[in-house]
Amino acid sequence: MLRSVFANRAALRPVGYRFYSAASSAVSREAELRRAIDEKRAAAVLGGGPKRIATQHSKGKLTARERISLLLDESSFRETDAFVEHQCVDFGMADQKITGDGVVTGSGTINGRLVYVFSQDFTAFGGSLSKTHAQKICKIMDQALLVGAPVIGLNDSGGARIQEGVDSLAGYADIFQRNVMASGVIPQLSLIMGPCAGGAVYSPALTDFTFMVRDSSYLFVTGPDVVKAVTNEDVTQEELGGAKAHTTKSGVAHLAFDNDVEALSKLRQFVDFLPLSNRSQLPSRPTDDPVDRLDEALDHIVPADSTKAYDIKDVIARIVDEGDFFEVMPDFAKNMVVGFARLGGETVSIIANQPLVSSGVLDINSSVKAARWVRFCDAFNIPLLTFVDVPGFLPGTAQEHGGIIRHGAKLLYAYAEATVPKVTVITRKAYGGAYDVMSSKHLRGDVNYAWPTGEIAVMGAKGAVEIIFRQVPDKTQAEAEYVHKFANPLPAAQRGFVDDVINPSETRKRIIEDLRRLKSKDLKNPWKKHGNVPL
Repeated sequence: MLRSVFANRAALRPVGYRFYSAASSAVSREAELRRAIDEKRAAAVLGGGPKRIATQHSKGKLTARERISLLLDESSFRETDAFVEHQCVDFGMADQKITGDGVVTGSGTINGRLVYVFSQDFTAFGGSLSKTHAQKICKIMDQALLVGAPVIGLNDSGGARIQEGVDSLAGYADIFQRNVMASGVIPQLSLIMGPCAGGAVYSPALTDFTFMVRDSSYLFVTGPDVVKAVTNEDVTQEELGGAKAHTTKSGVAHLAFDNDVEALSKLRQFVDFLPLSNRSQLPSRPTDDPVDRLDEALDHIVPADSTKAYDIKDVIARIVDEGDFFEVMPDFAKNMVVGFARLGGETVSIIANQPLVSSGVLDINSSVKAARWVRFCDAFNIPLLTFVDVPGFLPGTAQEHGGIIRHGAKLLYAYAEATVPKVTVITRKAYGGAYDVMSSKHLRGDVNYAWPTGEIAVMGAKGAVEIIFRQVPDKTQAEAEYVHKFANPLPAAQRGFVDDVINPSETRKRIIEDLRRLKSKDLKNPWKKHGNVPL
């Protein structure tokens, strides 16, 4: 009997031992897996490794993750696809894999508001775009569109990953398609923080705003070497596609900053003016600036001599909350001023002719600059506040042959199409067709004001008299008569083309009251697939 009990116990021992071994092995495998995951995550954080990170820093540039950390609220970033690696096996790429594949993607908050972000990592394959790199970007763009939140792209890439061939090109096209589908639905912002060449430039061009960093970011379709080979031009990267070229000449970029830190800080401020999507309310910010504040300096800001200039930015600063005006494209087409401000704590869009530059005349560049701005603001339900002091369209063969008719029509189209609240203030000149174009009552302006200094006419008195009284030697009397009849706001007010002639000092108070009344405005255009903008 004892022998059988001991025998049974002996028989049981191996079973218990195997059970213990299996449990121990499972724990061991789990610990090993956790270690592997931690190692992969650490590898993803390191990107191309310490040496390449040091090289990035030596150029005065932050890494992809450092940029995200500065852009987003502290500890708000939630990364996606950190473990992704490319699947390419050609040209020895099977043995060259970097966890994350050259781009960091995810979501987080800016001042508590949700945004999606991707940040290309130049330390990993030069930030070049592969199939999986593109898929990571497309995934967060799809998520942003699904929930209604802005997408911010921090671009720092050598372009398409040549080893992947057409897969890389397909990846770009997949991103482009999403840029177009998201246009007018969610804000899309591009910050160029390094090279961006070839097909890569078209995604930023499709987004709403493109910002650059001076001396370290470049945008061009073909680089200096190709330009030299094809056209025999000697040009540097900076001259060809640097921040100065694109913010002053081409108009491709909207703003330029001195370094990564300033760029990311300003981008945070900029996002604060924007709604999360075309269905979201505009953000508001409490202000101590009284909504009924009067500013008597405005009563004397426009010179009595209509040929003398003044700075429209001084007018804007005296009207908006706390003088805070975020100007966009300040170095391109300076005769037109556009930007964001707040009135009574609410975001408002500013469009203004600048008398300091070419008398505020409308030309090709200023028309296109303002047209695109107006269309963005209308898409995202941001009210339009327009300050008018315009002597007309710029004459000359360069403008006519360059298509001023077509480009001027873009601004006309944008204002006429816009259904958001539109408030217009004519501070001085509003001559000819330019009067019509600059958010006139005839283009469904909701509230149109003129200051007592307003001059609403077909053209200036001197030019008009030269035509009307061509045969009269002494035109002094005729000019005085024309000024009396037309170079003032009363004829337009008598016809209802301006709703009131107001004292400049009360402009802020009147505009805030009007915008609050117009908040429930509901205007819809006739159904159409889309209009045919004169592109």
